[in-house]
Amino acid sequence: MKANAGLWIDHREAVIVVLSENGETTTRIKSAAEDSHAGQAANGQVPSDDLRDRAFSAHLTRYYDDVIAHLRDAGAIFIIGPGEAKGELKKRFGVHKGDTRLISVETADNMTQPQVVAHIRGHYHAGAKRGV
Repeated sequence: MKANAGLWIDHREAVIVVLSENGETTTRIKSAAEDSHAGQAANGQVPSDDLRDRAFSAHLTRYYDDVIAHLRDAGAIFIIGPGEAKGELKKRFGVHKGDTRLISVETADNMTQPQVVAHIRGHYHAGAKRGV
């Protein structure tokens, strides 16, 4: 049986929870996207909006691909988060043709890591009760 996974994500970090028959693992991934903007401003470098947007987009692409790599063994994925990152990540899954995993998305405020773990567990536990 494939593992179920869930994650809380925004543009700064992702907290990934993988639930399997062998137990539960939690991984935190930091994004370099926000740091790159701060570093450029601190160095007095102020690139054009177009260059800044392309650099930010490239950082996010690498970040999302890193998150997806951590979810390679998951059969179902539950994505939660406060902003646009959750939808952007779901779209990024679409780039990988033939990915037929069930991906669900829900808006959620900022959460601590234990709250994320409990929310992910609750999502799959409630689904099991309904026969999903």
